[in-house]
Amino acid sequence: MMETGVAVGLIIGLFIVGLIVGFFLSRWFFKRELAKNPPINENMIRAMFMQMGRKPSEAQIRAVMNQMKNSK
Repeated sequence: MMETGVAVGLIIGLFIVGLIVGFFLSRWFFKRELAKNPPINENMIRAMFMQMGRKPSEAQIRAVMNQMKNSK
């Protein structure tokens, strides 16, 4: 009877430790990916417009940035 209680406690303890380790690992991976691939900014939008052969106005850039922020 006592061995079953120890086994259940060990399983619950390992599950909690796994959750904590998984949280910190996923946070670390996410930060690393954001550093390698930063989110889009105004200069990237300008470059995309220029590649399409258009010279964007500031209002167009702000509109695209607002659309990007609202789509998340």
